[in-house]
Amino acid sequence: MAAPPAGAPSTGVRSRDEERLHQLGYAQELRRGMKTFSNFAVSFTIISILSGCLTLFKFGMLAGGPAVMTLGWLFVGFFVILVAFGMAEVASSYPTAGGLYYWAAKLADEAGANGARWSWFTGWFNLVGQVAVTAGIDFGLATFLQAFLNYLFGYPLDPIYLVGLYGVLLVIHALLNTFGIRLVSLLNSVSVWWHLAGVGAIVVVTVLLNQHSRTDVGTVFSTFVDRTGSTPDAGWPGPMVGGIALYVMLIGLLNAQYTLTGYDASAHMSEETHDAERSAPKGIIWSVIISVIFGFILLLAMNIGITPDKVFTDNSATPGTALINGYDHAFNALVPPAQIWIDDVGQTGGLIILFLVIGAQFFCGMASVTANSRMIYAFARDGAIPGSSFWHQINKRTRTPTNSIWLAAVGAFILGVPYLWSPVAYFAITSIAVIGLYVAYISPVFLRVRAGSRFKPGPWSLGRWGRPIGIVATVWVVVICVLFMLPQYLPQVDSTGLVWADLNFTPVVFLVVLGGAALWYQVSAKNWFKGPKVQGTSEELAAIERELELADA
Repeated sequence: MAAPPAGAPSTGVRSRDEERLHQLGYAQELRRGMKTFSNFAVSFTIISILSGCLTLFKFGMLAGGPAVMTLGWLFVGFFVILVAFGMAEVASSYPTAGGLYYWAAKLADEAGANGARWSWFTGWFNLVGQVAVTAGIDFGLATFLQAFLNYLFGYPLDPIYLVGLYGVLLVIHALLNTFGIRLVSLLNSVSVWWHLAGVGAIVVVTVLLNQHSRTDVGTVFSTFVDRTGSTPDAGWPGPMVGGIALYVMLIGLLNAQYTLTGYDASAHMSEETHDAERSAPKGIIWSVIISVIFGFILLLAMNIGITPDKVFTDNSATPGTALINGYDHAFNALVPPAQIWIDDVGQTGGLIILFLVIGAQFFCGMASVTANSRMIYAFARDGAIPGSSFWHQINKRTRTPTNSIWLAAVGAFILGVPYLWSPVAYFAITSIAVIGLYVAYISPVFLRVRAGSRFKPGPWSLGRWGRPIGIVATVWVVVICVLFMLPQYLPQVDSTGLVWADLNFTPVVFLVVLGGAALWYQVSAKNWFKGPKVQGTSEELAAIERELELADA
């Protein structure tokens, strides 16, 4: 069925948002209850510097140390802002919940490429990345919560108890999303201020109230660490820059690159946002810029707050027989950031900060399930997921895609299960999230570059800067996709052979999931998947909306 033309008459009184959605071929099924700030809040909450920066802080401590964590953050932030600008321009042109895969289909057609094929693979990369980032957020939250409960009540630290907490948190987030968009929107708005207050509290604790000597700023920017080998002295081979292996410096960028993900949520929420052609681009851009600024402040404060003095007991040796500095003391802890806060101001103050961070991470996980479910809903609406008719169903009372919400939660849980056997599984999950999401992010940006003057910009446009920004952003994403597929630890061999538990299983996940998607497309889907579907004529779309309104009355 053909899409209604841009000038098709509407039935009844509709807003500009609803008219534009009809032009794109879709009915207003989701409740449009978000404004610009709420749209921004979703992406800012999912980026969550109090989640990504801190849950991967230990990885930063072993792969590059303070210098890579701080200066690397600014380096990555520059390129991420370019990617965000490219995405924002396209979001203004196509404000639909399908987001990236919908954009890829339309822009591929304008660029003279196969729109259906680009849409299919962009959608699957986005789906894998969304599920992985939800897994990364809630697994990190579970780790911090496990440490908090252990400090207070002696909660066990075994992997099975961590995975159990992880499952409970995913269920809670799925339930909150099931209740409706108004509750989620309210909590996301609270989350923005909670995050900013949390960063402020950490700065006060680590810099102003620190009871020990602090690391000066110059030392933070010049201290490199490599603990990715089998021993502290077993570094990676390769070129050396500033006294550290270039390879380690590059893989250490994972902390920043993983944290600065999830801002596509503003696009996925566009069908629930007023003035989406302007609000969604603003949500994408400002969520990234503000996160880059406050994330740098957070990481700098955290590293300043680590005392260089040997004043702590090394509990990894015989208790009381040796003293170590603050860096080693934190590195040996279950949750290094929490240990830094406790070292700075004592256990009570440290646990208060840990509680604030857990709250921010909780909001982050909730928002991630929101965005993930909308992507699944839209992809299923276009028939690209097995069982699409089931996953596309809308709860007529709450106007939310309830089935997709639970699929997002279950998919994330499955990704976290390998932690029972692999101690480095969390690092692999974050790599999967980065690669899956950024391939999906850059595909429409790259196609917009190829389309050139055939691209029809929306109200928010980069103008003549669109092409150079898109080219640089594309090159950057190609680099990180190769980088985060590589081993994160020096391969080790014991008496039984290669230590498989230490390997990065990111390539395996992409081989299985995307290999399956490629096989499915080649064998079957290429014959019936023609890209995003339209739901009907203007009259048919209006009929769908009337049915939902009657059920909502």
